[in-house]
Amino acid sequence: MNHYKIADLTVAMEGAGETLQRLMKPYGADTKGKADITMSIDREKMHKTGAKYPHLSPDEWEYIQTGYAFACKLLDFDGFCLHASAVALDGRAVLFSGPCGTGKSTHTHLWRQYFGPDRAVVINDDKPLLRRTEDIFYVYGAPWSGKSALNNNIRVPLSAVVFLKQAKENHIRRLNNKAAVQMLFYQSQRPGGDRDRINRLLTLMDALLQKIPVYQLDCDISIDAVKTAYYEICQSRMETRNEK
Repeated sequence: MNHYKIADLTVAMEGAGETLQRLMKPYGADTKGKADITMSIDREKMHKTGAKYPHLSPDEWEYIQTGYAFACKLLDFDGFCLHASAVALDGRAVLFSGPCGTGKSTHTHLWRQYFGPDRAVVINDDKPLLRRTEDIFYVYGAPWSGKSALNNNIRVPLSAVVFLKQAKENHIRRLNNKAAVQMLFYQSQRPGGDRDRINRLLTLMDALLQKIPVYQLDCDISIDAVKTAYYEICQSRMETRNEK
């Protein structure tokens, strides 16, 4: 049984293949006592279910299924997983989300290009974890980070969520709560037909919207798109500080 520290939770995992163990290695923890989350992988069962998806290798299927299982269990600890690319800038996290093909990873790359890789750090390029601790929402890296495998084992306070939409001109607007929760729910990793956990997910999203601005950014692929998003987010943060 190997132990890991993910999203400030102790995770015990048994039966992981070599590829998954390699991806989990940066999150390894030398810990004793009861784990918060225990995952035991039945490799025979995993391979049987994976046979329905011949385009995926056994390692890829194991990777997908363990990521989904962890995301479901995370809801028991005030956390959820969002399909997004997360970047930390000056100690605050910005998440870029939206349907496949809208340029989430590309936009994160542009932020690193504009601000520099030392200042703009990728937290997770595909499925960052969000967790509420003492009424603060943090973004965490995780081993499950898509094809790019870009992730860092760090925790950063969440500053904003930005949904991307391809456009010829750059424009950003803050979404109202109804539109924001619909988009958050659609892009979250949802727990199947588990009604209790779905309710927990919606409750968490409602709490997030009380503290975190959610935007829609109509954008092209340019540095100007970075500036449009950054200055709006920065201005909103300053206004919030002044209100306090």
